[in-house]
Amino acid sequence: MTRYFTLEEAQGLVNWLEGIFNDLSPLLKRLDELNDNIEQMENPVISNGVDDVVTERIESMERELSNTLSRINEEIQSIHKRGILIKSIQHGLVDFPYIFENREVYLCWHSGEQEIKSWHEIDTGFADRQPL
Repeated sequence: MTRYFTLEEAQGLVNWLEGIFNDLSPLLKRLDELNDNIEQMENPVISNGVDDVVTERIESMERELSNTLSRINEEIQSIHKRGILIKSIQHGLVDFPYIFENREVYLCWHSGEQEIKSWHEIDTGFADRQPL
């Protein structure tokens, strides 16, 4: 069952969401770094044989990658549990189900915005935002 927000309820979550996306930013950056490092380390290993030190380093980075993913997933789940739809983690873009003129639409918020000022139809997205 869809949870519908009032504008006031959604607006009341903006600071909380901003904090979560601020916390996610370095985690997402680290995730990219770890993936790149693991990939770079695995390529020479495949062609030159396995070195125990390299293997241990890769395993250590894979453990950190797993922990980082777990932390990211915890933050994402905290947003989902409230009924908020995440449209882009990297851009801090979310939608709140909302009833407008007797139909379901989405209130749209993007990280960095001080308040919710836009909405869009459920079958469109950020590019089709309309002012409230």
